[in-house]
Amino acid sequence: MTPDRERYPRRSERTDASAWGERLAEGYRGISDRIMRELPFFNKALSVEAIGFRGHEGGIVGVMVTPRFMNVVISAPHGTAQSSTGPRSGLRLRFPCGALEFSPAEVAPVGPIASASLFSPMFGFDDMASTRAIAEAALAVLMSPVDHPASHWPNAPWLGLIDRRHFLRGELAERRT
Repeated sequence: MTPDRERYPRRSERTDASAWGERLAEGYRGISDRIMRELPFFNKALSVEAIGFRGHEGGIVGVMVTPRFMNVVISAPHGTAQSSTGPRSGLRLRFPCGALEFSPAEVAPVGPIASASLFSPMFGFDDMASTRAIAEAALAVLMSPVDHPASHWPNAPWLGLIDRRHFLRGELAERRT
C-alpha cells in the first residue's frame, strides 16, 4: 500500500505547511499571552494568526500576524541557525518577486525560522479581517514574479498599486497624485 504522501503529495504538503504554520502561531500566542499583552505596542484588536503557509523550495513560507508585528516567515533552510554569525546576521532568500533579507531566529514549537518584517508595530490595523486581507495581498506579491502582478483578487484594484520596491520597503500601496 502506498502512503498518502506519495499518492497525494500536493495535498499532504499543503496540510504539512498549514500544520507547521499553526504550530508557529501557537508559539507566538504563548509569547503574546505571557509577555507582550501589557506592552504599549501591543494592538489588542488583533490576534495571532498564520496566513497562507505553503511549501516553497523545500521549506515552508507564509505570513505571521501578531498584535505586535506582521512578518513573512519561512522555515529556516537546513544549517541556517548554525551558519549565522550572530543574532543580527541576515539571510538573503529568493522569491518570485525577488530577493528578501530575512533574520534567523528560533521559536520553541518549530525550531529555526527566518523572518522578514512587513509591519511593526501594528497600530494602523483596526481588525483581523482587514489585517488578514493585507497579509494575503503581501503573500500574493511575494509569490508573483516581478513582471506578472498579483492577480489573485481581480476585484481589488488597489493591488495594481503594489510594486516590488514598495513591498520590500514594507509599504504595500504607492501613493499617486
